[in-house]
Amino acid sequence: MPSSSSILNLAGFKALLAAFALLVVVAQPATAQLSFKPTAEAVQEDKLLNALKEGDKITGRISIPDRNAANLIQPAGRDWRDFHRSKLPWIGGIAILGMLAVLAIFLMMRGRIRVHQGLSGRTILRFASFERFTHWLTASCFIILALSGLNVSFGRTLILPLFGADAFSAMSAWAKLAHNYLAFPFMLGLVVMFLIWIKDNIPAKVDLEWIKQGGGILANGKHPPARRFNAGQKGIFWIVIIGGALMSVSGWFLLFPYLPDNVTELQFWTIIHAVIAMLFIAAMLAHIYIGSIGMEGAFDAMGTGEVDLNWAKEHHALWVEEQHKKSGAPSDRTPHAVPAE
Repeated sequence: MPSSSSILNLAGFKALLAAFALLVVVAQPATAQLSFKPTAEAVQEDKLLNALKEGDKITGRISIPDRNAANLIQPAGRDWRDFHRSKLPWIGGIAILGMLAVLAIFLMMRGRIRVHQGLSGRTILRFASFERFTHWLTASCFIILALSGLNVSFGRTLILPLFGADAFSAMSAWAKLAHNYLAFPFMLGLVVMFLIWIKDNIPAKVDLEWIKQGGGILANGKHPPARRFNAGQKGIFWIVIIGGALMSVSGWFLLFPYLPDNVTELQFWTIIHAVIAMLFIAAMLAHIYIGSIGMEGAFDAMGTGEVDLNWAKEHHALWVEEQHKKSGAPSDRTPHAVPAE
């Protein structure tokens, strides 16, 4: 019969054996993981990096009809994201803040452009009601589109810290809706503006003289003769039409993202839309400045539609002569209040 000491030794050996077996079981997955070696068919890191450098898409297998859904990694997407996060804010900041700085310096140095002979108190109809309606429809939509668009690029940096996440989120949601739906009346306004003003905005020889004299902006009271629109206004017109057309085409693809053939094409149009928008806003700041505080009597053209006769003679002398001929009034009298066409 075994002694008590041998029994204890046997029990201790069994306990030690059980503990060792448990340790082997627990450690087996870790051991298997450490001993794993990728096969020749496995994707190697250097191959992945080479694919990214070459611009190839890394795709997987899918069971749905949309082939674009198989794209796992698209290197161009990183460049697109980097552009929106770093380069676009710089482009917008330089264009918009630079324009504001130039206008501020010009105002301090030149001051407001006054009517040299003073206001006469007599007016001439410059823009009919339908023309003013078209202008303000397009302009008001543009302002909202510009502010809501700038929120995408600068909102997180400038607005979010001031108003908080909840207010910024709600404001951005409404801004997105306004941006999407006001794009349609903006595009309509562009078409109407083109149709009603194209005949007055064809470049002519008289515009070259206006450009040579700098529009008379630097000279007090000496403005080169111009027809209904001078060279500067014609430049703004074509900026609006061409820039607006590019904004409309690119914006159309953003409103309906299934129209482009692939993601890369959609990313291209987003970049076009963003860059043109920044430059467009900068140009319109100059237009707003001249049409408001920059030039005496200019706002009346789109405010009431009638401008002071002396203002019209100084800035659009050839147009005033045309209106006198149409109305049959002597040159020293105000022509009949008919739309200037």
